Amino acid sequence: MMIPVCRLVDLPRGEAFRLETDPPVSVFHTDDGELFAIDDTCTHQDASLADGWLEGCEVECPLHASKFDLRTGAVDAPPARLPVRTHEVVVEDGVIHVRVSTDAPNLPPCVAARLAGGLA
Repeated sequence: MMIPVCRLVDLPRGEAFRLETDPPVSVFHTDDGELFAIDDTCTHQDASLADGWLEGCEVECPLHASKFDLRTGAVDAPPARLPVRTHEVVVEDGVIHVRVSTDAPNLPPCVAARLAGGLA
């Protein structure tokens, strides 16, 4: 399923847009003009990666400085150990769309419990 995000002109280079899906997804527009979408929640603790620091094709978590590769979702710096899911990004008629992965997300225990209906 393709989810419309925003117009390409409304997402400046070097910025991110957080989609309030369940779990949230963030779209990043790199300084080089590339678009990437990953799960927004750091796999270490409940922190929004859209609030992190974008450098090249990496985002640094604002909480404990874990780094994730936007191309692959791989962890490039601890304390996170698990990758984030990546999602397909398509631009049609000037609008950014995301096709959310059907793979299971890697969520920190507090978020996984909340989504499952448990206590966080």
